[in-house]
Amino acid sequence: MKTYLDCLPCFMNQIVRIGRMLNLSEAECFAMMREFAGHFADLELADPPPKTSIKLYDMISRYTGLEDPFREIKDESTEKALGLYPELKQQVDTTAVPLSLAAKFAVAGNVIDFAVASQFDLKAELERVVEAGSFGKWQEGDFFESLAQADWLLYLGDNTGETVMDRLFIETIIKETVTPVTYVVREKPIINDAVMADAVAAGIDGCAKIISSGCRAPGTVLDLCSPEFLDLFHNAPLIVSKGQGNFETLSEVKAPIFFFLKAKCQVVAEHLKVNMGELVLTQRSR
Repeated sequence: MKTYLDCLPCFMNQIVRIGRMLNLSEAECFAMMREFAGHFADLELADPPPKTSIKLYDMISRYTGLEDPFREIKDESTEKALGLYPELKQQVDTTAVPLSLAAKFAVAGNVIDFAVASQFDLKAELERVVEAGSFGKWQEGDFFESLAQADWLLYLGDNTGETVMDRLFIETIIKETVTPVTYVVREKPIINDAVMADAVAAGIDGCAKIISSGCRAPGTVLDLCSPEFLDLFHNAPLIVSKGQGNFETLSEVKAPIFFFLKAKCQVVAEHLKVNMGELVLTQRSR
């Protein structure tokens, strides 16, 4: 997915919102806006937004003096999600179709995203899934059919905290289908995206092999990924892609991908032809 003109003011809004969240001054936020605006001359609209985001969040790290400025927020997200895990697991274990509910919980967890929102109610989001849910494209039948035929699964993670719902989904996949899973995280901290330590804190190491994509972007930019990851990606029989960043970077890539996300911005919603805020499980367009 390319960068649209609507993405440019969104970058600026992220600077203001996240700068304030991290207790930077108005002067520092304005200085970052001026600095980032200087990059517009070199910006390529053909690039996906997460690739451009690398410069933005490198700048935020420099202004805060922290390699991982969201560390405390990420730990809190994991702690809160782990607090919900026993109840969610009990619901999945006792429902008629465990894989279906676990998939919905995994997508609902995608609400945890500080690139587009700093306020959200994870518990309420998960409860809505049980009660009714707001689903856009929802091709779970196609996904389960592909899963039944796959001898292993490559699972591209997204945000910290959301990783706990990923764990529940992976545990359910293994219980129901005995399909081994390789879980992929970011190479280095960026926004609240999960790195190796975040996946381990969520307990994913107990149900899947965890690897890094080698990519620093808040998405999977293939030309920035490691050879080891690319070998797995190009040979995977089935790929789960979590979140908007992975969708933005992989929506045009020819591969056996199913995208699991919440449409959290109008540009992505229009690209998917769903309403903003809807939950999506859809196969890559052919």
